[in-house]
Formats: sequence, C-alpha cells, structure tokens
Amino acid sequence: MPPASRPPDDLLAGVAPPAPTGVHPLADRLRPRSLADVVGQDHLLGPAGTLTRMLDRGSLASLILWGPPGVGKTTIARLLAERANLRFVQLSAVFSGVADLKRTFDEARRRPGGQGTLLFVDEIHRFNRAQQDGFLPVVEDGTITLVGATTENPSFALNGALLSRCQVLVLRRLDDDGLERLLARAEGEAHALPLTQEARATLRAMADGDGRYLLNMAEQLQALPPGTEPLDVPALSDLLAKRAALYDKDREEHYNLISALHKALRGSDPDAALYWYARMLTGGEDPRYIARRLVRFASEDIGMADPQALVQALAAWEAYERLGSPEGELMIAQAVVYLGSAPKSNALYAAIGAARRAAAGTGSLMPPAHILNAPTKLMKQLGYGAGYAYDHDTEDAFSGQNYFPDGMPRQEFYRPKDRGFEREIAKRMAYWATLRKERGQ
Repeated sequence: MPPASRPPDDLLAGVAPPAPTGVHPLADRLRPRSLADVVGQDHLLGPAGTLTRMLDRGSLASLILWGPPGVGKTTIARLLAERANLRFVQLSAVFSGVADLKRTFDEARRRPGGQGTLLFVDEIHRFNRAQQDGFLPVVEDGTITLVGATTENPSFALNGALLSRCQVLVLRRLDDDGLERLLARAEGEAHALPLTQEARATLRAMADGDGRYLLNMAEQLQALPPGTEPLDVPALSDLLAKRAALYDKDREEHYNLISALHKALRGSDPDAALYWYARMLTGGEDPRYIARRLVRFASEDIGMADPQALVQALAAWEAYERLGSPEGELMIAQAVVYLGSAPKSNALYAAIGAARRAAAGTGSLMPPAHILNAPTKLMKQLGYGAGYAYDHDTEDAFSGQNYFPDGMPRQEFYRPKDRGFEREIAKRMAYWATLRKERGQ
C-alpha cells in the first residue's frame, strides 16, 4: 500500500518544501523538512533529546506520541521514518479497521529489500481494545515500527499490553516563543502580518499553543488587501473567530481542571481558584457540577474550621438553580472566594475515615447496655438502660459516661486543628476530656 498523502491535520512549522504558493494551505507549505526544523519539542529533538539519542543509537523503538493538537505529531513521525530509512505508512484510527491493519502488516512482511516499515496511526486511542491487541505480535517481532499519535492520556486510552511495548513521549503545546517563530516563518513565505504588537501577542494567545491553528489564522491575515493598516486587538478579534479552549467534559481535561480548582481552594488561593473556575465555564462546563464539588470541598477541606463554609456552598448552589446562567455563576464565584479564603482543616474528613476503618475492624459489637432503650419488660430484665445518666441532669450537662461498645477501648477519631472555629472545638473537647478523667470514665 503506498504511503498515505500528507494531510493538513498535524502542522508544525519548518522550512517549506517547494510548492506553488496558494496550492496548499500555509500550514502544509511550512511543514519541516528535517527534525531540526521542528519547533517547540527540544526535549525530544534537541541535542540531548530522547528521540535524538534514539536515532543516534540507530534503534528507533515503537512510540506513542501524546500531545495536544497542532504540535507536530504527524510531521515528526514522517521525519523519523525518513531519518531511519523506513517506509512510511499512515492510517487513521477514525477511518481504518482490522482489514486495513492486516493488509498493512502483510505488505510489511513482503517488503522487498529488507526495508522496514514505520506505521503511523493517527488518533490511535480510537481503536478498541481488541484492535489494539492486533498490534502486539507485529510490534514484538519487528514487522513494523509503530508510531501512534493521541491527544488522550495513554494510561486510560490504550491497553497495558500495547503500552508495555511502546515508549510514550509527551509533546508540549507550543510556547509563546515557538509560536512567534512560526509567525516569522509565515512572514518569510509571503509578507509581514498587518498587526500591531499588541494584536500580534493576542494572535499568539488565541492559538493556545496550536501551531496549525496559528498558521491558518496567519494565512487569513495575509489574504487581506495589500496596504491594509495594521489591525489592533479589537479589529483582530472582529476578523478572526475566537478559538474555543481545549476542554471536553467527558475526557481528561475535565478532571484536570476540577482538580486544579479543588487544589487552589485547598491552598487558600482564591485568585487561582477563580481562574480555574472561569476556565471551566469558558470550556462549557455545567456550573452545577462545580457547585457540587464546592459542597464536597466545604466539608472535606474546611469542615468545622468554618461551619459556615457548607452553608455558603449550598446557598450558592441554590442561588444558581434559581437564577441560572449567567447571573447565577456570580453566586458560585462568591462561594469560590469564601471557600478559598476560609481556614482549612481536614480533621472531619480524616475522622470519618478513621471511624469507618474502626467500624470495619470491630464487626458487630453492641452498644453498651446502659445506652440501650428498654421498651419491653424483658429488655429491662436484661439490663438495657440500667445506669444511664441523663446528661442534662448532671453538672455541666456532661455525665462523662462511656459510649463505645463494651470491650472496645476509647478511640480518638476527630482531632480538631488549631485554626478557625476548630480552635474553639478543641478547647471544648479538652474540657470534656478533663471532666471525663476527673469522673473516672
């Protein structure tokens, strides 16, 4: 099967191969012609990079290239094949099936002259587990060198057997310097972009680390009539559609951002927490999901250090349900600031965990007889309720009796921190412990 034609799907800036201007998109014309031309992946392709060392040893392993869109996965795979003198074959897991894989494997086995085959599989995470298993024997016996590309976390998207036979390499989103290098190359292909310096910085920010997207926007700007006055930021925004932030509520980014929000709150950084909250809203997250997490956070990370935290989180959720978006999003923001600035304590969270472990380890111990109700004559005869002291009738409204099962030593699950309202709770518990000791309990 001949190598698939190079799609404009995975751009990376570089020295342009000869091509008639206007025939191919700018992103395709600026594809690198060598690995040295690849932008933004020096940790892999620099002098001490992983792929550089691998190629210098002459031992290209099967790889999984994991990274966001527009950072060069397809380009790198093609150039690796060229550098290693391997036949390049490209398949997409979106459009290919088992029959395509078998045909590729058979052709690799029959390849004359001993030339190896590098099989590049785009969106490899789209293959199901059984299809992924089909790669195992041909990777293991060297029939093909597999290079898979994915935007999904391989730990979740690929099965363990395939991962054990491939090295996972992480490609980075392009930084501001890398994006500027792409713009300079685009201008070398045609002419300078009609942008003010502020608009140029905004253009890079709009690309969000995606080189292909950046060059597509640059191509639109270069298509403006000659002599166009430099665009400022508002004019640029009017001309180009705003890029949606990378976010998928069903995939890893969803969990990454809610984790970032939770940890910023735990770290008492309301500003960072507001940023992650805004990122999730911008990505289209349901505010109710965020509100639920805030309620959990209020007890897990604040607890009794500020009992009002739970009240505030629930009130924000209820306010959002009444008002909806966008007005109700402000109430959730208020809860974010309150929770981020509240004193923190995980004592309650730790206490219920310890109590659960104790409950699991002690089986079905009965409560002590003196705190059991005795609604029947038989139960009274068995000693239920005998000796129970009604705390309100005792000094300080505290009897100090034992409430753990007979035979189970008293345990301390809840240990309040010396912060916020828990400081007062700690004083009360210390006072009760003193009374308990004085009364011999």
